[in-house]
Amino acid sequence: MMTVKQVSELTGVSIRTLRYYDEIGLLPPAEYTEAGYRLYDDTALERLQQILLFRELEFPLKDIVRIVSSPDFDRKKALEQQIELLELKKQRLDELISFARGIKLIGVRAVDFSAFDTSKIDEYTKRAKEKWGNTDAYREFETKKRSESENRQVMEDFMQLFAEFGKLKSGSPESAEAQAMVKKLQGFITENFYKCTDEILSGLGKMYASDGEFRENIDKAGGKGTADFTAAAIAVYCGE
Repeated sequence: MMTVKQVSELTGVSIRTLRYYDEIGLLPPAEYTEAGYRLYDDTALERLQQILLFRELEFPLKDIVRIVSSPDFDRKKALEQQIELLELKKQRLDELISFARGIKLIGVRAVDFSAFDTSKIDEYTKRAKEKWGNTDAYREFETKKRSESENRQVMEDFMQLFAEFGKLKSGSPESAEAQAMVKKLQGFITENFYKCTDEILSGLGKMYASDGEFRENIDKAGGKGTADFTAAAIAVYCGE
């Protein structure tokens, strides 16, 4: 038997929450001491595991009470369903992570939502999608479906291009080698993210040179000065 304090320390669930779970009939203790203290056995802990998994899947407490208190509740079947739902949740998170990495590395400006209160987020999202989400580039980027390992490899290959730019930075951005690298960069973005027109490429080049985080990442890949050299080579390629 374990006391409520011991269960709290073991699971990370607060004592207050455990008491509340008892009050609503979600997790009654196995028994009480003569002094009225709650005691939990292995069966109660197994039930708590189920509860925490349902909570991780964002089930409302009232639904969890109904599920785990049902006489037809099948713990094994419930666990299988929870695993399936968690896998779907993981897949969704992987997609969001990949999307965020794309934003960070290929030049779509991330937005700081701290400037928006909750009531304005939906309005902002609608306006942002009207401006950017309906473009061919966004739709093409959004439909790129890859596994986490595939996305990691694409990003590594992408940064390798800047390492190659770094090897050329002691020369002229107008050189045939530098211009060939720009063409290679444009082709890579088109193949792996979205159609990179000269107009989009020009905008990316300006951002590579002016944005602190992009400059830092590119210079880390190719050495100091790589971001400026890449931007200059892109400007030449785009006829600026």
